[in-house]
Amino acid sequence: MADKPQSGSILGIPYNFERPSLGRLLSAHWKPGEGMVVEKPFGIGYTLNLANWRSWIVVLVAGVLLWQERGGSEDLDESDDADEPVEVVVDD
Repeated sequence: MADKPQSGSILGIPYNFERPSLGRLLSAHWKPGEGMVVEKPFGIGYTLNLANWRSWIVVLVAGVLLWQERGGSEDLDESDDADEPVEVVVDD
């Protein structure tokens, strides 16, 4: 019986199901000289290369959007009209 391959690519998307080690996990996220995305050390697809400055911008934007979604800017907007009822007039 043939063994199934532990790593490779399907339709151009890489996969790797080999047992991850701490060194491989850390080195996969820090690859100087590589692009913004690199192959994941475990699983399917790509991950951010934290040695690339563009990845830090993506992380920063995602953090700001998450902070804003969770209500981090409540102090700035005191007059919240979203909770008040709205009257709608429809003319025939």
